[in-house]
Amino acid sequence: MGSNDTVERIRGWLTGRLPDDWFEGPVEVTVDREEITVVGRIPAPGTDDVSDVERDAALAGRISAFRESTRERRIEIARELEHRSGRKVAWGVDCGDRRELFTRLAAPVMTRLRQPERQVLDTLVDAGVARSRSEALAWCVRLVANNADDWLADLRQALTHVQEVRAAGPTP
Repeated sequence: MGSNDTVERIRGWLTGRLPDDWFEGPVEVTVDREEITVVGRIPAPGTDDVSDVERDAALAGRISAFRESTRERRIEIARELEHRSGRKVAWGVDCGDRRELFTRLAAPVMTRLRQPERQVLDTLVDAGVARSRSEALAWCVRLVANNADDWLADLRQALTHVQEVRAAGPTP
C-alpha cells in the first residue's frame, strides 16, 4: 500500500482533476508499487419495491452507463496520472452495495516455493480449482485476503503480547 503522503497527494490531485459530477464524495485511492486504483461512489438507481433480479440488473446498467460515458475522460486522466506517478491506473465504482473494478493490472510476482508449498498448488490444479500453479497461487492470495481481517487482528494481538514480554524482560 502506498504511503499516506502519496495517497493523499494522488487523491488531492484527482479531486482537482475529476469532474465534480462523477462521484458522490471523495474517491478511494489504493496505491502499490505498480498500480493506482481509483474507486468512486456513483448514485444508485431507484430500486425500491423491486425484485433482487431487477435491482441487480439496474445496478449493472448504471455501472455500465458510467463506464461507457466516462471512458475517454478516464483514459485522459489516467494517462496524466501515469505520467506523474510512473504507475498504471485502474478505475472502479461503488454503486449501491456493489463494487465493480474496471481493467486492472495483473503484475507477475516471483517466488520460490519448497516442495510442500508446490504440492499445495498442484493439489489445487489437480482438483480443478485452478488451471495452473500461477492461478492456484492467486487463488491462495485471494483466500488469505478474504480472511485477512480476522487473521491480521489475531496477528496484531500476538505481536502486542510479544512486545509486552520483551518490555518486561531484562534490559541489555
